[in-house]
Amino acid sequence: MKSFRQGLSGKILLLAVTAMMGFGEAMAIEEPGYTVLDQADDFELRQYEPYIVAETFVEGDFSEVGNEGFRRLADYIFGNNRKKESIDMTAPVSQAPDSEKIAMTAPVNQQAKGEKWRITFTMPVEYTMDTLPEPLDDRVTLRQEPGRLIAAIRYSGTWSRERYEAKEAKLKSLVGERGLLAVGEPIFARYNSPFALWFLRRNEVLVPVERLPD
Repeated sequence: MKSFRQGLSGKILLLAVTAMMGFGEAMAIEEPGYTVLDQADDFELRQYEPYIVAETFVEGDFSEVGNEGFRRLADYIFGNNRKKESIDMTAPVSQAPDSEKIAMTAPVNQQAKGEKWRITFTMPVEYTMDTLPEPLDDRVTLRQEPGRLIAAIRYSGTWSRERYEAKEAKLKSLVGERGLLAVGEPIFARYNSPFALWFLRRNEVLVPVERLPD
């Protein structure tokens, strides 16, 4: 019975948080700050500001690891952390009793790391590494991401691996054409919930880059 309840609780949590992401613009969900330096059609070169992420690593298939990683990170921002104070949120999500609530942000990022996938949530900008509550799940950690140059390509539609890989190949080609060098693994960024209509979803492939010398 306990395992059944835990499984049901996890599904309710996932449904609640992904529903929040489905209302993205209406609920003003926060995103990492960046400046667009170059743009052409669906391509952008962005300079990102430093930001903090909650991250977890999941082993498995491309199309399955996102849900498990999402559940762990959503559990953290819903209150599975050590702080006991209530704070304002930029987007309302449910609050576990006597635990700190953290705003939902976008996107949810997925990135290959060896045999595993790194899943991340961006933390709201008002937090620092010192003020963020400590996760109770030891599979969830906090990390400071530095400001960096990112090449991005935006697309709508399904979250299939085939579609992602096609956009990744296109982005790599565009990076080379613009005199840039990829310096990190590609990142799959999702801005909407699974309940959003597939043709309205905002998806991106991101890759850290450097400018090649002239």
